[in-house]
Parts: sequence; C-alpha cells; structure tokens
Amino acid sequence: MRKIHYISNDLLNTRLDRWIRKNIHNIPQSLIEKSLRKGKIKVNNKKKKSSYKMQLGDKVTLNNFTYTATKSKKKVIYKPSKQEKSGAEKIFIENNEDFVVINKPSGISVQSGTKSRKNILDILKSTKEFENHIPYPVHRIDKETTGILIVAKNRKYAQLFTSLFRIRKIHKVYLCIVVGEFKKREGTLDDTLFYYEGDKKTKARAITHFKVLDSNKGYTLIKLNPVTGRKHQLRKQLLIHGHPVLGDEKYRIISNKKKIKENLMLHAYQINFTISNTKYKFIAKTPEIFKTTLNEKYLKNSLQ
Repeated sequence: MRKIHYISNDLLNTRLDRWIRKNIHNIPQSLIEKSLRKGKIKVNNKKKKSSYKMQLGDKVTLNNFTYTATKSKKKVIYKPSKQEKSGAEKIFIENNEDFVVINKPSGISVQSGTKSRKNILDILKSTKEFENHIPYPVHRIDKETTGILIVAKNRKYAQLFTSLFRIRKIHKVYLCIVVGEFKKREGTLDDTLFYYEGDKKTKARAITHFKVLDSNKGYTLIKLNPVTGRKHQLRKQLLIHGHPVLGDEKYRIISNKKKIKENLMLHAYQINFTISNTKYKFIAKTPEIFKTTLNEKYLKNSLQ
C-alpha cells in the first residue's frame, strides 16, 4: 500500500518526525526511526533522518507503512492563578503583532513537562497580549535561568525565528556569577559536550565567547556570548573549566559541606537579530536577587 503527501507552505521547516506525528499518526519515536531506516517513509524518494526539515513541495511517500492506533493521553493545560496573571503584565519587554519578548522569571519552565506543569506558554495564553493568538516557542532557556525569551504569535514567525537560530543569526548575551576567580580576562571556551539518551551517547561541539566584567578570589561576574546552542551549554562548559555557575545544583563541584539552596545566577541579558533589514536589540534587566548577590560577593556590573 502506497500513499503520497505533499508539503504545503504552512509546514515549512517542520521536523520530519514531528510532521509524521501531526499529520499521519502520533506514533512512538522508535517506530518512526525504524520506518525511516527501512525506507517505509521516504522524502522525494530518498531516505531521510527524523531531524530533516520539511521544504515546500517535498513529496512524502509511505510504503507499506502500518501502525496500531493507541489512545493518547490528554494534554493537561496549566491554569495560572490570578496572581500569576497579574504578574505576567510586568514581564513583557516587547509586544507586537508577530512576537513578544519577555523577561522570564526563575522557577518557570518554557513548556509543560513531566516534572513541572507550570510553564510560560500556558501563562501567556491567559494574557491580553495573546488574545486571539497562540504562543509558539522558538527557543528555550532553563527553568531556573532568568531573562530574555522570544515567543512567536504565529506559525510564520515561529518558522522564521527557528531558521534564524539554526543559521546563528540571533546573538545572545548572558550574565553569570561563577565560583572562583577567572584568571583569563577574555577568550573562547571550545569544548566537546556529551549527552545521553538511554544507552545512546552522543557528543556535540560547544563554543562560547567570554569576557570578565569583575572578579575577586571567590567569585567572578562574566559576560557570555554562546555561538552554538547546546542543551545546558553554558552550565556544562563553566563546570568543565572549574568555575560552576553559582547556585547550580546540577552542574557543580561536589562538596562535603552542607548544601544551601541558592538561586541560579545565570541571566539571559540581551538578544540581537535582524528581520527584513530592521535591527532589533532587547535587554532584560537582571532580577533583584542577582543584584543582591553581586553586592554580597563584592562584584560590580559595568553593564547596568
């Protein structure tokens, strides 16, 4: 049995595996990978990886592709409290008809997950800024990380931002307080990071430019410009180089001292990009806890 589908304009740059789940059936990733390897699913009569980005006019052919329908769990939408709704008004840095830029607080995930239902996207749905719009995530920052986050209001701009991130045309600046004194005042961190998915081990190159803004024997305030966008890139790299982010409970130097709960001192401070010859630059003010910690550690922020 053979079926053919053609990719329309509104599905550009969608990952092949996501397109299959949305347009064919919500089947397990393992079945998708197996079907792609065996050639039961081809794009333009060629085998493709699940990460392939769909292009306009692509022909997807299903050859003897079968699946068993299973009941999918209903997605639980997080309902923000009145306090969260009113507080959301303060996080907007930019709001226009195509996207918003917000200053994300600590302790809130971008999307709902198994460990945390509270998330920015569901909170944004309840705001007047997203009335008659759907929030589309175009990148992520960690739950405990504060600062700049772009959220698109339509599929067109979601695809545009995704493309800009992929070709590295969006430039981000982070501010970070790390443990210990950075001896080198500026330079580049170039490392190989390892990730695990079950028994599978993968590696990826991570590149980050850095500049020390202030330091003493105990702590350093550092500006970071990530070139690549790996998961937990900055936190992993800083640990590799012996200077974990202050307050990081996951990527830290193991100590026998009693652990005290601290906020993660990593803040997405600035973002720059260009769309249709218009240059955009947005800055997210550091949270009060970040400023307080700078004072406690006798550090000065020359950027604010």
